[in-house]
Amino acid sequence: MKLVRCPNCGFVCKRNGKTSAGSQRWYCNQCSCSFTNKVNKTNNNLQIFLDWLFGKHTQLDMAGDGRSFRRKTSQFWELWPLPPKVESSSSVVFVDGIYLARNACILICCNETHVLGWYVCRYEHSKAWEALLRRISSPIVVISDGGTGFQKALKKVWPKAKLQRCLFHAFQQVKRYTTIRPKTIAGCELYGIARDLLTIHTQDHAMKWVQNVMSWKVRHRVFLSEITVDENGTIRPKHERLIKAENSLVKLINKRCLFTYLDASLTCTCPATNNRIEGGVNAQLRTMLRNHRGMSIERRIKAVFWWCYMHSPNPLSNAEILKVMPTNKSISDIYHTIHEQSRLEASIPTWGDAIVWSDLHNYDCLFTNLWD
Repeated sequence: MKLVRCPNCGFVCKRNGKTSAGSQRWYCNQCSCSFTNKVNKTNNNLQIFLDWLFGKHTQLDMAGDGRSFRRKTSQFWELWPLPPKVESSSSVVFVDGIYLARNACILICCNETHVLGWYVCRYEHSKAWEALLRRISSPIVVISDGGTGFQKALKKVWPKAKLQRCLFHAFQQVKRYTTIRPKTIAGCELYGIARDLLTIHTQDHAMKWVQNVMSWKVRHRVFLSEITVDENGTIRPKHERLIKAENSLVKLINKRCLFTYLDASLTCTCPATNNRIEGGVNAQLRTMLRNHRGMSIERRIKAVFWWCYMHSPNPLSNAEILKVMPTNKSISDIYHTIHEQSRLEASIPTWGDAIVWSDLHNYDCLFTNLWD
């Protein structure tokens, strides 16, 4: 049986008869406190909600054919589990964005063991990345798949952190242009060079690979210079896709972010790919959303927030979550206060009694300052 502790001193209590209403009374020998232990069903319902959200059961599988479950847990869809500031620094962090809809993206940052931060926006851009990175202590190395605007935000927020571009994503970018079965000799050679990225383990191999990329362009210079005229009469390179594939590699070489993991000056082990966040976070989130298909876009966003929060370094207990996490109404009240004080223009949308997910990226201050 679960031990009952005194609300005043925390010592274990013993039974002390019952009240006139039939409730069990408890007595503490340490501070002579007598009380009845009230069961908080809300905390239990929150745990049921999280078990369902992170599991495979449908609402129909829950008690009452889902009706009782929906009634008991509907209040938890009002909560926004927001990330706290991360003061402890990690050696290596991974960043990526997962799209839940055409205009709904959640940026995520994690280390080898926990999710450190998340941020909702319409698409990946530098301002959104800045809002995410500012709440996390600067690491030694950041591994990214090359999301739009990330490098600009990295230089501004974490200027001392080194960037490692995910080699698998660099290879995938070339493969999109060449396909896995190129029809030209130049395409076959470039595809093979890009695939060799995944097998480089020393600085000598890296230098040789860079030389192969440069020599490929020289070797096929005449072939790549061929032009053609499209249906609109515009003169275009005949092998434009190959040129774009080669340029994608040259840009990464010039930025010096392909072989950071081989840097001997690093004081930590640096992976060459973004597999930790792709397989350990994004794959889990897609599985959760697939298990609960049919949720509205706002609930999909909140489901991702819940998963990320419960996998953060120090999540609060259920009781504390219910006390401190903002709700739709509290955020809406903050917005209306800001609206009245600053006299915002009438063209800015009003949330009313419920928050509108598509406007979240316009009000970074609401989410950035709630935990401060």
